[in-house]
Amino acid sequence: MDTKSKVKGVIYAMVAAATYGMIPLFALPLYADGLNPDSVLFFRYMFAIAILAAMIKLRGREFAVKRSEILPLMAMGVIMSLSSLTLFGSYQYMDGGIASTILFVYPVLVAVIMALFFKEKITVVTMLCIVFALGGILLLYNGDNNVSLSIKGTTLVLLSALFYAIYIVSVNRSVLKKIPTVKLTFYMLLFGISLFIYRIDFGSSVIVPTKWYLWGNLFSLALFPTAISFICTTKAVQHIGATSTSIFGALEPVTAVVIGVTLFGEQLTLRIVVGLVMIIMAVTFVVTGDRVNIYLLRFRKMFPKLKKRK
Repeated sequence: MDTKSKVKGVIYAMVAAATYGMIPLFALPLYADGLNPDSVLFFRYMFAIAILAAMIKLRGREFAVKRSEILPLMAMGVIMSLSSLTLFGSYQYMDGGIASTILFVYPVLVAVIMALFFKEKITVVTMLCIVFALGGILLLYNGDNNVSLSIKGTTLVLLSALFYAIYIVSVNRSVLKKIPTVKLTFYMLLFGISLFIYRIDFGSSVIVPTKWYLWGNLFSLALFPTAISFICTTKAVQHIGATSTSIFGALEPVTAVVIGVTLFGEQLTLRIVVGLVMIIMAVTFVVTGDRVNIYLLRFRKMFPKLKKRK
């Protein structure tokens, strides 16, 4: 992997994680207004599809896809819609920050999937990054010790993490990797929205915002954590691989913390600062992974194994 490609992948991964972390910011006010997950996701996907269609048209690209690509696109659309539905459903049972924290188990799932099905070696650096990132995420969660987590909410988040991990691995391990990123995202959302159309009874049970400015929330959901995030995630996987891209997902809860501190006046405690530092260290290890591996190898050679006496 050349340095230029790696830098591009890192930037794409950071943007993808930061924008995906904006979901609670735009979604929770819509819930407070009475919308349910199905209605929010229907409008989110619908607006995102329109944005991506405009991008394809303005670029002068074609919408045509090969017959062999249709079924994989349909499968990815269903998988991503299920990931969205379970995540947004979890917000009804727990705080958005807690859900975002638990969602970060998906890098572990990506590493496991890559190891089991694609024989990718889990290096010491990769494990170190996952441990540091998970530790940092746990420190970011400053919940009340007297409040127990919802079993249903936790189950929904874990399912969302699994579906998201499958998506990240699949976009670079199938015929989908040959499809241009914007077109891939467009068709994935186009097939995925069918689930929400069915769940809102083909429009008869859809709930719309009662306040005009909340339509801005729906558009923002479509633009930032959907169109931009999915495009950047796919680009990042193509440049730095599925495992590294997933580790950068640690920036998603960081985004939530920054938004909470700057917009909602939440307190920035020492515990949160330590958590942020651990996450930054994990991301740094991903960026400098090759050099870290070299140093670890040199350190190990300083202590050679003793040969057993016969």
